[in-house]
Amino acid sequence: MSDNSGTPLAAIVLAAGKGTRMKSDLHKVLHPVAGRPMLLHLLAAVGDLAPERVVVVTGALSEQVEAAVAPLGAKTALQAEQLGTAHAVGQARDALAGFDGDVLILYGDVPLVGPATMRAMVERLHAPDAPAAVVLGFRPADPAAYGRVIADADGRIARMVEWKDASEAERAETLCNSGLMAVRSADLWPLLARVGNDNAAGEYYLPDLVMLAAADGRGSAVIETDEAEVAGVNSRAELAAVEAAWQGRRRAAAMANGASLVAPETVWFAHDTVLGRDVIVEPNVVFGPGVTVADGATIRTFSHLEGATVGKGAEVGPYARLRPGAVLGPKSKVGNFVEVKKATLGEGAKANHLTYLGDAEVGAGANIGAGTITCNYDGFLKYRTSIGAGAFIGSNSALVAPVSIGAGAIVAAGSVVTADVAADALVLVRPPQVAKPGWARRFREIMAARKAAR
Repeated sequence: MSDNSGTPLAAIVLAAGKGTRMKSDLHKVLHPVAGRPMLLHLLAAVGDLAPERVVVVTGALSEQVEAAVAPLGAKTALQAEQLGTAHAVGQARDALAGFDGDVLILYGDVPLVGPATMRAMVERLHAPDAPAAVVLGFRPADPAAYGRVIADADGRIARMVEWKDASEAERAETLCNSGLMAVRSADLWPLLARVGNDNAAGEYYLPDLVMLAAADGRGSAVIETDEAEVAGVNSRAELAAVEAAWQGRRRAAAMANGASLVAPETVWFAHDTVLGRDVIVEPNVVFGPGVTVADGATIRTFSHLEGATVGKGAEVGPYARLRPGAVLGPKSKVGNFVEVKKATLGEGAKANHLTYLGDAEVGAGANIGAGTITCNYDGFLKYRTSIGAGAFIGSNSALVAPVSIGAGAIVAAGSVVTADVAADALVLVRPPQVAKPGWARRFREIMAARKAAR
């Protein structure tokens, strides 16, 4: 595929760093943000530009990264020894053999760069002044040790310099280099071949491409984005900061699209959460991956949803847990301390409290009493329970699957149901109640006498 200029597009994603500051057995770029590995956030954004090829440069823990990107069709290239960013990009050359087009250079630990910014980089590459390279710059609140970009008001770059090699005057510049770059493949490989390592760190720096092109009489350009979009992750604290930034934007988007968040800062979304209009989300709700909530539904406080579908006007919680495969029909209700897994509740069905529904089908209008459980697992296999429309399941009942409760049937409280129940039948599975008048008084007198004799 090609970018908006009609030129084929490829992306090189650098993910070879060890991430030692994360102190983890999991590769840095695979740590999740909003329930999705950082690297996959970035690849999803790249995917919106329909690149012809994507190459992920790996290093330490390469097998983890390879396994993560293989299902997406991305190629990988190994950087066995980390000698700098220019060296890392060079490892992708074989994977891009025969490719002639634009190349985006991205970083797996800078996960929040969006498709619009990537497009802007490529479009600037094809502007009338035809820059040799386009650099993505930003102005952080604390420039710290970032490399600096010295450019004019039109974004034409005069000089780029790493902080370690910068003069005091250059360090005073606030425009910093994010490391992201767009360059034509016809320029990339010849320029990379000329990059040296005569610098304070003894590394091959990717920004040197700009100065090498300038020496050939070709200018480069910088475009700017905000600091949050190019935030990098090198530690657990930075991971938490990126998560917080992502969540903040997602909360704002949810409210802008017609959902009400009572206490926005306490609601946590996954990367793919879908909320309809007029949805109300109360405080301290967590959405795991794979949740869709239809218009007018209410998610009450301290509920956790993952892999679930909530129908129009349905109500969840407080203190409810919807696990993968939970499907709540329109105007159904799951109340406090109810857990639902691989179960469907029909329209208007209710399980108001203290219930487990697993591997079950609950018909429209059915009422599930407090303390009811579907006994779906025998220690080896899972089995399903079917509850018909309008059925009433009394409190503290155990439905031992596989079992079917017919439409309109009533299961008396405290029953252990092990066989199918016909429609409109009443089933009682418990011993008869026996009362012994005066027994309790006599028992207390006997026991009090024994205690006094000691």
